[in-house]
Amino acid sequence: MQPFFEQDNLSLYCGDLREVLPTLPEASVDFVVTGPPYGIDFMEKDWDHEVPGPEYWRAIARVCKPGALLLAFGGTRTYHHLTCAIEEAGWEIRDCLMWLYGQGMPKCGDIGKLIDKSKGAERQVIGDKLDRPGYHLHEGKGNGCYGGGNGLHAPGTDARLRAAQITAPATAEAAKWTGWAMALKPAWEPIVLAMKPLDGTIAHNALTWGVAGMNIDACRIVCEGGSPSQQRRQGAVPVGNYNGWNVPSRNGYGDQRPGETLGRWPANLVLDEDAAHLLDAQTGTLTSGTNCVRTKSGDGYHGGIGNAGDVQVSYGDSGGASRFFYCSKAARKERGPGNDHPTVKPLALMEYLLTLLSTPDGGVILDPFAGSGTTLLAAKRLGRRCIGVELTEHNCEIARGRLHVA
Repeated sequence: MQPFFEQDNLSLYCGDLREVLPTLPEASVDFVVTGPPYGIDFMEKDWDHEVPGPEYWRAIARVCKPGALLLAFGGTRTYHHLTCAIEEAGWEIRDCLMWLYGQGMPKCGDIGKLIDKSKGAERQVIGDKLDRPGYHLHEGKGNGCYGGGNGLHAPGTDARLRAAQITAPATAEAAKWTGWAMALKPAWEPIVLAMKPLDGTIAHNALTWGVAGMNIDACRIVCEGGSPSQQRRQGAVPVGNYNGWNVPSRNGYGDQRPGETLGRWPANLVLDEDAAHLLDAQTGTLTSGTNCVRTKSGDGYHGGIGNAGDVQVSYGDSGGASRFFYCSKAARKERGPGNDHPTVKPLALMEYLLTLLSTPDGGVILDPFAGSGTTLLAAKRLGRRCIGVELTEHNCEIARGRLHVA
């Protein structure tokens, strides 16, 4: 099968992955990062009517090397279907990452309004939300976060203006149910981390297949003070920047040497800048100690493994709690012209995940649900080999346009 688009180290195939992947060599992919359909009929899109079943993940497993890692985004309501399908296909579930963002929009209406609508009662407009602090109508596309695409606030729509209106209940029944709704504001997405079973031990798999584990040191969280969101505004780079921490020897744990300057071990929680700001507003300024000494031997939440009197890892910094987690922020310009895909992921987030799963040789990346091509674009920026598969020709055209511009 010929690629729909091919440039340098990037290949994009248009078609059903169950038909495309059998044409690719077995055990040729090092890791997978993808955002499959969530199965929630998002914006009534045909491609989102169900979560991909085990047959999809078996086809993906065939082209992956033993020990290959898989990161797959899911929806909070259907994540269990995604995880079960991946596990049934023979993958081992290793963890669940959480991507937190601050700009998600509620996807349901006020029950009082729905009651008035069902009765055909017209509500009186008594104001608009533009008078309220913090509320604004977007002048451009959404920022790419799930929930931030082309919804009620999309420019040029009547719904965009109606969404800003404040109306009074028209019936007694509606007044009784005003302020009730069927859902919470979305603010996070789960990301399942799975692994194709190893060929023997971890060491044997690494030496034989060139695949084993995650690139922790390339993704340590580095911050010389304040939150990562503050550091990003000041021009700091949170990935692969080893200036900021002075980590002493961890006696009895790990191979770090005295004087090494490494950041904090990456967590299974990822924040965007809005979520980081909200978290820091709750925690205020916190201060970490420096060169803490263990007073009790044994394992512990802060102490790890070691003996009494050992110097433990600590960072001697201050700032909000968000400094413990990587921050990702999507720029509106990342979408590119004509990109109407409703669930575009932030480019910085995808670069971070590709770096986390990369092998010592970089590795071949697969995105079997390529969408508008963000994974391919992130791979291009990182200089990595990436293969994408996308079902619809419309999305392939969007991805090709984004990759040509980049």
